[in-house]
Amino acid sequence: MAATTAYAAATTVLIPRPTSQPTRCSALPLLPPRLSSSSTTSSSFPLKQVSESRKPLLLQIKATSSEETSTSVDANELFTDLKEKWDAVENKSTVLLYGGGAIVAVWLSSILVGAINSVPLLPKVMELVGLGYTGWFVYRYLLFKSSRKELATDIESLKKKIAGTE
Repeated sequence: MAATTAYAAATTVLIPRPTSQPTRCSALPLLPPRLSSSSTTSSSFPLKQVSESRKPLLLQIKATSSEETSTSVDANELFTDLKEKWDAVENKSTVLLYGGGAIVAVWLSSILVGAINSVPLLPKVMELVGLGYTGWFVYRYLLFKSSRKELATDIESLKKKIAGTE
């Protein structure tokens, strides 16, 4: 118990003093101070004691806006909301099945992307195909006002098909 309080009361940090001899290690880790003074004399390089007051201060900066836009969420409130929503689900096995399927799909797609990425020239070709498709999509649907309206109607009809209201 006495050793613990003596260690906690120590206020100095030992750092190596630069010497004229070159060292092999350019960066040494900062170690906590030792309890006994005899352990510092067995070192192969001279040590210098520096007080903790010379350590640089760490500043914490928090950015806030003039309006009150805080979005802090209480963990208990979040868990109670999730529990209420889970209790409201009628077919829990279907939800678990879809969730497990989504996790497996993400896992398989990461394996597929890793395999494609390991082929030497294929990733650059895929990037080129993606850039070409993006350029075509912008030219076809986003560049002109009439084509933007067409895209909006296509999206609305797709939403109706998915929702089953059409």
